[in-house]
Amino acid sequence: MKLNCWIVDDEPLALELLDSYVKKTPFLDLTGKHSSAVQAMKNMPNERIDVIFLDIQMPEVNGMEFARFLDKNTRIIFTTAFSEYALDGYKVNALDYLLKPFSYSDFLSASKKALEWFEMKAASEESGGEQVATGIFVRSDYKLVQILFEDILLIEGLKDYIKIFIDNEAKPILTLMSMKSMEDELPSARFIRVHRSFIVNRDKIARVEKNRIIIGKHEIPIGETYKKIFMETINGK
Repeated sequence: MKLNCWIVDDEPLALELLDSYVKKTPFLDLTGKHSSAVQAMKNMPNERIDVIFLDIQMPEVNGMEFARFLDKNTRIIFTTAFSEYALDGYKVNALDYLLKPFSYSDFLSASKKALEWFEMKAASEESGGEQVATGIFVRSDYKLVQILFEDILLIEGLKDYIKIFIDNEAKPILTLMSMKSMEDELPSARFIRVHRSFIVNRDKIARVEKNRIIIGKHEIPIGETYKKIFMETINGK
């Protein structure tokens, strides 16, 4: 599989280094090289970007602002000299975060995560789409972890983090990710949002009691905003 990639960085030396790294990586095809987010935005409409290596501190429009304009299927890998931006990177669902100066080994490791994501997505589509997708990759404890959809009980949102509760696991997986980003990654035929802070696996629901859902030992509230759609869904309407 080949991934179309862009590099966006206002530092000429960093731009050239990234260029050389991309050319050394057989599964990456450089289709865009830009010295500012403003320049990149002018060329976006007709371009399909699989992965973008994006600097954060840039004039006029910074990388974090630019990231919010990208297609949800574009995997973002931030490249920056400032570690304090790591948390914000996860708010826009960045796949990885490379702290300058980084080696080719670090670059390749981050690139392989993007490749794994697209390979999993392609396998899902070949098998019939999101209904038969097998799982999702999330970053937890500095590792990329694959979680099968069938093993997820529920997801709980905690401001900047989410907790993913897994069947037969004592502790949930904690990852820096927004509820909206997680909701976009999950197959809608299997998962449903029932509260501002909760998404549940429909197959794992044991029973519904008034305004709460019982899944194993967990009791999940049903939010008023989500109640009508949830009840219609489980009643098959």
